Amino acid sequence: MLTLDRKLYRDLGTLKGQVIAIALIVACGITSLVTMTSTYQSLLFSQQHYYTQYRFTDLFVSLKRAPESLMQEITAIPGVSQGRSRVVENVTLDVPGLADPAMGRLISIPNQPQPLLNDLVLRSGRYIQPGQSSEVIASEIFVKANHLALGDHINAIINGHWQPLRIVGTALSPEYIYEISGTEILPDNRRFGVLWMDRQALATAFNLQSAFNDVVLTLTPGANSRAVIFRLDKLLEPYGGLGAYGRDQQLSHRFLSDDLTGLQVMALILPLIFLSIAAFLVNMVLARLITTQRDQIAVMKAFGYSHQEVGLHFFKLVVVVVSLGMGLGLALGYWLGGAFTQFYGRYYHFPTMEYHTSLTVIIGAIALSLVAALAGAMRAIAGVVSLPPAQAMQPEPPASFKPTLLEYLGLQGWLSPPERIILRNLERRPLQASLSAVGIALAVAMLVVGGYFSDGIDQLINRQFHSVQRDDLTLAFVHPLAGRVRYDLAHLPGVMGVEPFRTVPVRLRFEQRSRLASLTGLTNPSTLRRLAGAHDQTLPLPSQGLLITTKLAELLRLQPGQTLTVEILEGTRPVRQVTVVGLVDELVGLPIYMDNDALHRLLGEAPSFSGAFLKVDHQWLPQLYHQLKEMPTVASVAQRQNLVTQFEATIATTFGVMNGVIMLFAIIIAVAVIYNAARIALSERRRDLATLRIIGFTQTEIALILLGEQALITLAALPLGGLLGYGLAWWLHQSPAQNTEVVRIPFTIQPSTYLFATLVTLLAAGASGLLVARQLHQLDLIAVLKTRE
Repeated sequence: MLTLDRKLYRDLGTLKGQVIAIALIVACGITSLVTMTSTYQSLLFSQQHYYTQYRFTDLFVSLKRAPESLMQEITAIPGVSQGRSRVVENVTLDVPGLADPAMGRLISIPNQPQPLLNDLVLRSGRYIQPGQSSEVIASEIFVKANHLALGDHINAIINGHWQPLRIVGTALSPEYIYEISGTEILPDNRRFGVLWMDRQALATAFNLQSAFNDVVLTLTPGANSRAVIFRLDKLLEPYGGLGAYGRDQQLSHRFLSDDLTGLQVMALILPLIFLSIAAFLVNMVLARLITTQRDQIAVMKAFGYSHQEVGLHFFKLVVVVVSLGMGLGLALGYWLGGAFTQFYGRYYHFPTMEYHTSLTVIIGAIALSLVAALAGAMRAIAGVVSLPPAQAMQPEPPASFKPTLLEYLGLQGWLSPPERIILRNLERRPLQASLSAVGIALAVAMLVVGGYFSDGIDQLINRQFHSVQRDDLTLAFVHPLAGRVRYDLAHLPGVMGVEPFRTVPVRLRFEQRSRLASLTGLTNPSTLRRLAGAHDQTLPLPSQGLLITTKLAELLRLQPGQTLTVEILEGTRPVRQVTVVGLVDELVGLPIYMDNDALHRLLGEAPSFSGAFLKVDHQWLPQLYHQLKEMPTVASVAQRQNLVTQFEATIATTFGVMNGVIMLFAIIIAVAVIYNAARIALSERRRDLATLRIIGFTQTEIALILLGEQALITLAALPLGGLLGYGLAWWLHQSPAQNTEVVRIPFTIQPSTYLFATLVTLLAAGASGLLVARQLHQLDLIAVLKTRE
């Protein structure tokens, strides 16, 4: 073994505490990079493979009714590669073991298996048989959620008539990786399921023989999707077309894409923060080591070691430390990435989801670690290379002390000698103290960011599901019903309040931008659906004009007071110019609101309603559910409490897991940075502290001097860390991952978050202080006070 390598191992043993701290921070950075990137790649690979193998389509459009012969014109549109016409209908289901009514989406399939667009992955059972009109293939997740089995029957209201449906198989489809109805923004696998049924049987039940009401299309490579959508909408307009949209607006794909974007953002931010702190600590530790080994460096050079060999020796030290963290990070990242991939598999349903870590990720992690090591070591190693042997043999010149600011002001009488020493040491090395404070502040900032996620989720739940949505049940009808329905609903058991609403599909146009949306007319005044402004103040429902969400206004780039072109996509399809009166700050979806009477005038129709918000006595829910199941006009029933449960089980859980990882890493950073700062201070001040002990200072007083400096630095870092955390959380809030069209996490940081970050940092400082105080107690005064001659 080379002489310098033996010295390297001795140095590692001497610095073992600091080596472990730096390695842990490097491990945090590499773990976060490998975890997020590999999870992203695994999801992306599974998605692309699934989409390709089972022919996920590019365009989607629903309509009222069109003859099958129209498909020839549709597939003849330039840019269209393939097309598939379907019959798609939503029905009410009576599921065994489920008290409240469920919603089923019936989708037609041929009575013989054949390659299809949005094809099925048969998971169990068999395909439907010709002539068996009651047989269905059910989505696997719906069957599992309701503990159903092959051969079980569920009852459905099909075109006003009860019909038993027999489950003969279970399947998945790329169209429903994230199985969601579209009327809600969260999956409820017990109360919503997709059922594939014989085309002829389904068309006969809904009077759509030789006709269709849904089309899916694939495009040729390089096709202009906007041009195809324009021509498709024009072609389907006479047949009640509801507006074609691309894959980017398809709900299942949109949710997955948003999560993939979020993983990309976190894979960029976390490693950069952790590895930057690691580089900072490497620089501090190496600079301190070089200072204490000046005489050894001089001896090495005097014995013939070149500048490059000595510099390489210290760089090897850095590489070993970083390699330890890198190895641990790669192992943890691989394990945690697999766990994250399995976690996402609970919500996104792929036929197979294989954990995939590419060689590029591993090479990138190694390269990033080495860059961090080189960045941290560069300045210190440059000092080693340039240090002449004769100069290195001499002790460092003594520090130059001068009165502190308080002493200039004549306030030194208020300070004890240890306190004056603390202030002088801080003023003597302001850069070092500032860098230590910045390192601790970054740890505080990460704790604040972790708290921001928790605070945002809590506020979203409180605002959306308690403040905005005040109804107990939301009913959606199969088709708009006459105004008297509100009185019929009021007589149902347990109903204490009814507010009907009218929903119509619309296309919004402003300048060159357009958007498909749903316009909802509310009862005025609306008490079961509160309209909230930017500062959570209640907004009155205007008698004329529209209220739109802040996010939709951002997408369309319009301001209140401007006029919006509203194209109604049902009935006579009128096109109206409507003024945007104000903005609502809802956090879920992109709703648009209007007064019910104004909407009826806009449509030119008598009062009719698409659904109703109900306030009910929960003791009567079983009887109410029983009656709602038997009402053929009711398409779906959503309970607000179920929405809260679904949200907590999906989005809140996802953010919670991510937040837990961030908080754990932030605590590691806090402990590592504070311990390193205190340990380096002890190494640099050993001689000074030993001298103070000799001249009469007690063990407690010198501990107060050393740890008092670290305490002041930590206290100074707390407000700085709070500001950095606030800024970083705001930057994350503005990123696409936190500000999607589906869900928007509000920007809020509660005082409890700052308090938690402060307490964790102080506990880390206290623990580090105890470790350093123990080492201080074991200080060998004679060995330390020896001078170099």
